Amino acid sequence: MKTDPSCPRCGRAVRPPGLWTSAWQCDAHGPVTPLQPVRRPGAAALEALLPQARVPVWIPWPLPTGWVVTGFAEAGDDRSGALATAVALSGPDPLGGVGEAVVVAEAPGVGLGARLAGLEGTDAGEGVETRAPDAKVRFDGHEIPLWNLDLGRERAGYAGEALSQWLWVVFATAGTAVLMCEINALRDLRDINDGGVALDPPFGAPSPFLAAELAPRPA
Repeated sequence: MKTDPSCPRCGRAVRPPGLWTSAWQCDAHGPVTPLQPVRRPGAAALEALLPQARVPVWIPWPLPTGWVVTGFAEAGDDRSGALATAVALSGPDPLGGVGEAVVVAEAPGVGLGARLAGLEGTDAGEGVETRAPDAKVRFDGHEIPLWNLDLGRERAGYAGEALSQWLWVVFATAGTAVLMCEINALRDLRDINDGGVALDPPFGAPSPFLAAELAPRPA
């Protein structure tokens, strides 16, 4: 059964555009970019997402050892295209067990990255970009600075700006964030067959973190 779109900031049901507005409406947050149901990992889901993406579909490349792609999500509709994308990843946690992470690209104001990070609002908050960056990743020969977010003990995250869009890397547990030292570069999956080296991302089982965090919620 098809799941209806929801608010990218809180998961509540949203009302579609009507006679008086061209925007989707959340009772709590007003006009929003609708979050579509989470896509299961696989080549078919990726092929369906890529033509819709108006922002990068980031993947760390090379992936940390043993890590795989475990799902996708996007916010947008047929008119706007996907103005936010999320790529879920899973693999061995350096501290033991299984780790999960999500890499988000989004236009300003969408709020998907902040939701996954457990933050209020639609951005990384005050203080980001006013101090020295805590990490850097490379894309197409350029360095992208990232700032460590204070997310408490439950999860960890980094945020910055890339190609005029927000870039988030959110780890499901704080300890898994030690993997940032292994994430040195990003690739945009929209360029999956470009650049002379075709990307062939490995897929795993669906991400419990992405499914739980982005599940629709009661109004």
